[in-house]
Amino acid sequence: MVDIATRVYNHTWKIDPIVRSVIDTDFYKLLMAQTIFRRHRDVEVTFGIKNRTARVRLAEIVDEGELREQLDHIRTLRLTRGESTFLRGNTFYGKRQMFSPEFMDWLEKFRFPEYELEKREGQYELTFHGPWVETTMWEIPALAVMNELRSRGVLKGMARFELQVLYARAMTRVWEKIERLKSLPDLSISDFGTRRRHGFLWQDWCVQAMIEGLGPSFLGTSNCLIALRREVEAIGTNAHELPMVYAALADSDEELARAPYRVLEDWQEDYQGNLLVILPDTYGTTNFLKHAPDWVAGWTGIRIDSKDPIEGGEEAIDWWLSRGRDPRQKLAIFSDGLDVDTIIDIHRQFHGRMRLGYGWGTLLTNDFRGLAPNGGLDPISIVCKVISADGRPAVKISDNPTKAIGPKPEIERYKRVFKVGVQTAQPVLV
Repeated sequence: MVDIATRVYNHTWKIDPIVRSVIDTDFYKLLMAQTIFRRHRDVEVTFGIKNRTARVRLAEIVDEGELREQLDHIRTLRLTRGESTFLRGNTFYGKRQMFSPEFMDWLEKFRFPEYELEKREGQYELTFHGPWVETTMWEIPALAVMNELRSRGVLKGMARFELQVLYARAMTRVWEKIERLKSLPDLSISDFGTRRRHGFLWQDWCVQAMIEGLGPSFLGTSNCLIALRREVEAIGTNAHELPMVYAALADSDEELARAPYRVLEDWQEDYQGNLLVILPDTYGTTNFLKHAPDWVAGWTGIRIDSKDPIEGGEEAIDWWLSRGRDPRQKLAIFSDGLDVDTIIDIHRQFHGRMRLGYGWGTLLTNDFRGLAPNGGLDPISIVCKVISADGRPAVKISDNPTKAIGPKPEIERYKRVFKVGVQTAQPVLV
């Protein structure tokens, strides 16, 4: 097993680049890229990084030269022959050849496009503009770079034994969490921690700990490269990006209201089974479910993200019942800021009432809270989201207004179209 502390102490980026492969990304990103490739590859989309934890001034922690060096390194990456064979020939979600030959031909030729980087008020403004199918590929690696460079900046001054103790404490914390999860009946849990990980080596260690500690209760990882190396399932479905772009491209309020369901129409043409999981909260869960066509209730499940998980789970059960479906046959995936206590609470509430799945992210792969002076390694809430599509602003409302994205006039318009009422802001940890 890799001695992470020694590797960090002796670090040179050529040995440990932050992103070391085109597929050092989340599986859902490749699934979405294929749908985009088939239908909207020429739409011009801008993505941008936003640090929602504004008190952490990343531009004062992360060296600009090192940041550019890592981003430029990503632009040199190419899909390897072994990685292509893995994607072309492996079985994902019970389906062989999940990715079409046409998409794989494109991915084998893919190169990360240019980026723009500026400093403003202690933060980095990092943006990516170009064809949607290309810019979407930047989201996960860009976030991984920002998070790991922040970690490296904090760790830079630590001596060898300080690092050994730090990682020993962090490993103990992860293992104690795993020990607590073992008691949950019928547990199904996956690693969703790529985008805000402490570092690649640390995420890989966490996955190995989950494999050993949880056995068959551990379903796999969202990270395609780690899934390949550790021979576990690659896990993921889709994200808010799809409805945000579809909505931005709408030419009328009527088209805007229909945009989230058009996403699902396209998705079910491309995928099936456990990939048919709705993510209803981009413009408010309640209104989405109320106006969803009945065929949506026939999908496998739902991902409950920005709403309180207990409230969101109960709402999903009521909705399935109102549509004549048996919730016990449906899958509910919880993934927003999960930690062990939250997972245990959700499991106690819903076990036996729905099929349950958990996507454990930041607080698996980046829980160093209190282990560095002044909270220097505490996780931050940093995102990479769509800013515009074909020159039109992109908007996300969310069930938690703290996560809203977009110009205020457009947010108000979307609230009117999607009949979003008064919302209560909830704190965002990650």
